[in-house]
Amino acid sequence: MTNQQPTTIRLHPNDNVIVARDDVAQGAQVAGEAVSANGDVPAGHKIATQAIAKDEPVRKYDQIIGFASAEITPGDHVHTHNVLVKDFERDYMYGADVKPVDYVPEHQRATFQGIRRADGRVATRNYIGVLTSVNCSATAARMIADHFRGDALADYPNVDGVVALTHDYGCGGCTGIGLNYIQRTISGYAKHPNFSANLLLGLGCEANQIGAMMEAEKLNASDKLHAFTIQDTGGTEKTVAHGIGLIEDMLADANKVERETIPAGELILGMECGGSDAYSGISANPGLGAAADLLVRHGGTACLAETPEIFGAEHLLTRRAVSKEVGEKLVAHIHWWENYTAAMGAEMNNNPSPGNKAGGLTTILEKSLGAAAKGGTTNLVDVYAYAEKIVEKGFVFMDTPGYDPASITGMVAGGANVTCFTTGRGSVFGCKPVPCLKLATNTTMFDRMEGDMDINCGRIVDGAATIQEMGQDIFDLILATASGDLSKSEQLGIGADEFVPWTVGAIL
Repeated sequence: MTNQQPTTIRLHPNDNVIVARDDVAQGAQVAGEAVSANGDVPAGHKIATQAIAKDEPVRKYDQIIGFASAEITPGDHVHTHNVLVKDFERDYMYGADVKPVDYVPEHQRATFQGIRRADGRVATRNYIGVLTSVNCSATAARMIADHFRGDALADYPNVDGVVALTHDYGCGGCTGIGLNYIQRTISGYAKHPNFSANLLLGLGCEANQIGAMMEAEKLNASDKLHAFTIQDTGGTEKTVAHGIGLIEDMLADANKVERETIPAGELILGMECGGSDAYSGISANPGLGAAADLLVRHGGTACLAETPEIFGAEHLLTRRAVSKEVGEKLVAHIHWWENYTAAMGAEMNNNPSPGNKAGGLTTILEKSLGAAAKGGTTNLVDVYAYAEKIVEKGFVFMDTPGYDPASITGMVAGGANVTCFTTGRGSVFGCKPVPCLKLATNTTMFDRMEGDMDINCGRIVDGAATIQEMGQDIFDLILATASGDLSKSEQLGIGADEFVPWTVGAIL
């Protein structure tokens, strides 16, 4: 007798759509449902299980994901051709679902082999950074870092590398909130424990002046932070030679680190989803949410982000807010984004992307409900502005764009020392100096892109693992990676070009 999986997935008894686990052919009877497909339905896409009148809500996860733009009959393919987004009231019910956290007793809490800096900060990697205040110093920064490629660090086995983090901002109207964000981001990286030491390199005449940034962000020059400009140093060649010399002087000290046993509660996990598909909210995102719950129960911190991609699901987070003030901070960011996109001639509902839609995601509401699952089930204890230092333990949220590199850059600037990135279409990503684990939502993509994917959450869809089992597997992998095991993106050398501070404001 075979244990054959059904061809569709029902996520909640109240839903009026189901999800195709595999391609469903026209006329096929759907097992367990009193419908047959009225046309071919691709894997990951939705099939109506009951009639949905025009303007009536379409429900998935027992939540509204859109409204019928035409009459939908049982067995119809439900997607962008017959579903649209309209405004509807959401009850934020601040704190309604707050509950005590089931913490693991301290003597039973998990540990990892990390690096503890002299000031007590905890690192998962040991890099030297070349940070830039402006795009004009990007090439010189890369030249400095390139000197240490290949066998240049053979005598320093405890140094993970020298990485240049460059960007396209820092001048040309860099003022106001845009200046605040770039300064806070660069400062967050300069203070990040995964950097043993840093160079801070500018051109000299940019709007984002190094001296002003260091004063604003309370950065002090030291033997571990050297700041200089190309203009003052005498040009590109002299700057590159000077930077190489400084790093050569830093290497012996940077190499002295030793890993030691550290409580998992010292981990700050940044969580991201990109290249999402319909399986994201079924497998990888809830699996990561279960891992986030475990980390919180072990005393650690899990950070959800991407404000435009929890739009429409924010009411599920405000219900978990430990106070009305925390919930209102989240809602205030939602309203800011509504005003910001309107001012730019756009709207929040412009999401999902073409790739998301091809994977079965129809509306931003559907995408957001799946994305919010990464946040698990514990209480929302705080909400942070972009790149703001994360200080609270537990489940937190950071205001970031949905653009993956900019989002993760903000969380790393805030202190995340390990990240997880769920993907259904197959995103390739890294985020030096922090390890990034890629979580595949489906087995087909995992098998096709195994060189980039760290774990196959498609096992949930395949019926080979439960969400809780997958959460434990992800949690164990997080600990192993924090202990020094290389992620797939690290093995491939990915992660320097993905440093993308959020650019806000006019470019003049």
